[in-house]
Amino acid sequence: MKKLTTATLLICTLAATLVIAQTAPPPPNPEKFVQRHVKMLTTLLSLTDAQQAQATTIFTDAANSEFAVHPQMRSARQSLQTAVKSNNTAGINQAASTIGNLTAQMTAERAKADAAFYQVLTPDQQQKLNDFQSEEHGPMHGPGGPGMFGPRP
Repeated sequence: MKKLTTATLLICTLAATLVIAQTAPPPPNPEKFVQRHVKMLTTLLSLTDAQQAQATTIFTDAANSEFAVHPQMRSARQSLQTAVKSNNTAGINQAASTIGNLTAQMTAERAKADAAFYQVLTPDQQQKLNDFQSEEHGPMHGPGGPGMFGPRP
C-alpha cells in the first residue's frame, strides 16, 4: 500500500510539473513597463505630475507601436530558423533583412520617444539625465540594455 501511495504521489507530481511547464507566460504588458519606467525616471529626475503624465503618454505610445511589431519579428525569426535548417541562403538573407528592418523600426520608435521626453525636461533635469547616462547606465532606460524594455529575446 505504501508503494502504491508513493507511486501515485510521484505520478501526480510529475503531471503537475508538466502542466506548469506547458503554461505559457502572460503576454508582456506595455502599461506595466511604462509605469515602472516613469516611476524610475520620477525618482531619478524629480518629475512633476505634469511631466509624469507627458512621459506616460510618450512612452505608452512608443511601447504600443513597438509591441505591434513583435508578431512580425517572431514570424521573421521563425522564418530564419526554417531557412537555417534547410540551408536556404536566400531565405536566410530575406529573414535577416526583415529582422534588421523591424529592429530599425523599434530602435527609431524608442529614440523618438526618448527625444520627445527629453524636451519635456527642464535644463537641470536634462543635466541629471545626461550625468546618469554618462556614468554606467547607457541609454535613457538605465541598466538592462538598450531601449525601453531591455534587450530583445
